[in-house]
Amino acid sequence: MTRELPEMPAGLWEEQAAWWQDGFTEGADEEYVEQIMPLAARWLDGADRVLDVGTGEGQVARQCVDRGATTVVGIDPTRAQIVEAAARAGGPAYALGGAHALPFADAAFDAVVACLVFEHVVAVDEALGEVARVLRPGGRFAFFLNHPLLQTPNSGWIDDHVLDPPEQYWRIGPYLHEDLTLEEVEPGIRIPFVHRPLGRYVNAMAANDLLLRHMEEPAPPPGFLARSPEYPQGADYPRLLVLVAEKVPGLRPLP
Repeated sequence: MTRELPEMPAGLWEEQAAWWQDGFTEGADEEYVEQIMPLAARWLDGADRVLDVGTGEGQVARQCVDRGATTVVGIDPTRAQIVEAAARAGGPAYALGGAHALPFADAAFDAVVACLVFEHVVAVDEALGEVARVLRPGGRFAFFLNHPLLQTPNSGWIDDHVLDPPEQYWRIGPYLHEDLTLEEVEPGIRIPFVHRPLGRYVNAMAANDLLLRHMEEPAPPPGFLARSPEYPQGADYPRLLVLVAEKVPGLRPLP
């Protein structure tokens, strides 16, 4: 069910930038080290001109340069992230801006990557349209999301002690409803998340000439599972969804 979402809270990402930089970059997060960065390398290798949408402090963009891309640009709407990305250097160029209005020419890039970004983007149709616009024909879009099925509002682990023997399972929230929520991910750290069902993304991609070529739902990596031994079934639930699409001019969704 699609509805108009409220505006993203102003200034929140500027306030939380240091939390992200300290907790999820420079090897601090097992999921990035063991899973996200290797998958990004796999799907972006061979691209010479790469745009990293929602680059944060630039770790994916820097990896692209390290692996041979000659033109890499990272764009992010948070000034604190862009300042830190420039300070860490490593070869990419950086720009301040949002996914819904990319300041680049048509067909300027061989590949676009968005890593755990679109679950924070309200203007999803405009943003996917911009991704398609700046991709060359045949170019690749590597789209990383917190898995929409498992990241619905009010989802989470349930320890059911009514059953004998007790069971653990993952409760799914209202999956079909688009919603913007402020989630407290750590004490004092509140992050805005936009939940959408998977079909919402796939159909919006098709409407913008982005043909889905590959979908991946990897199990959480060993380092993450080791941090949560109280939930031994964690390996059965994917936290990450990776969609890989190709720009195919003239593609139109079915009537």
